[in-house]
Amino acid sequence: MDYQQEILVGKVCELYDEISSLENLNPSKHVNTLFTQLVLTCTSPCPIDVTKLCKRVLEIRSKLIKLCGKAEGLLESHFSTFIASHDNPLNHISLFPYYSNYLKLGHLEFDMLIKHCNQVPTKVAFVGSGPLPLTSIVLASYHLRTTCFHNYDIDPSANSKALNLVSSDPDLSKRMFFHTADVMEVSNGLKEYEVVFLAALVGMEKEEKAQAIDHLAKHMAPGAILLLRSAHGARAFLYPVIDPCDLQGFDVLSVFHPTDEVINSVIIARKY
Repeated sequence: MDYQQEILVGKVCELYDEISSLENLNPSKHVNTLFTQLVLTCTSPCPIDVTKLCKRVLEIRSKLIKLCGKAEGLLESHFSTFIASHDNPLNHISLFPYYSNYLKLGHLEFDMLIKHCNQVPTKVAFVGSGPLPLTSIVLASYHLRTTCFHNYDIDPSANSKALNLVSSDPDLSKRMFFHTADVMEVSNGLKEYEVVFLAALVGMEKEEKAQAIDHLAKHMAPGAILLLRSAHGARAFLYPVIDPCDLQGFDVLSVFHPTDEVINSVIIARKY
């Protein structure tokens, strides 16, 4: 490991110690500062292969991904309630601190998608949409303006919060649907979608992620597109990594690794 990588890993481990000793991960000035420092550290341009790190650091990475996932869920939940308290919530969606990242990511994913779709999809599924389904909202508002979005989440309270954001909007309320379900129990329904998005936080462990992908491979329509989010380099301290060779049953069409403030890599694959 070179000097630059050592500094990066040292800083990540230091932040992990601070984050893991917090009483809770609810949004607060201190919590937000720590996660902002972590994101800035992990988006620095230092090339690193996290799989080659020592066992201790790999264990820290695994725990850190879970803490990040938990904190992200709490942050989204907090802002979903806050934004929904306004009249016309969708006019206030930019109050979410990482909204500009979602605008960039949505634009990027749309560009990648449209290269591989013969026509604009009529029905899209988003698996793991959460209380603040920003990807669906951004894509439905700016890019896929006639498409219906079916959002799946295992948590009923996440879905009811998400519904509160779009229910008063005359357009999105007609095109956005919320299903409380574990995707592992959805089979025939998956055949209806031309495109399926799999959220980064579905399957935090490699095995769970592999099971979800395997389930989608079995039940998606042949020729349908799967869009997944992964992480590359130091960003892999924040999110689980999907190796394109893990996508059994799919033909990988395109992989994009961002170098700006967007965190997630994007993988597009087509079901055989």
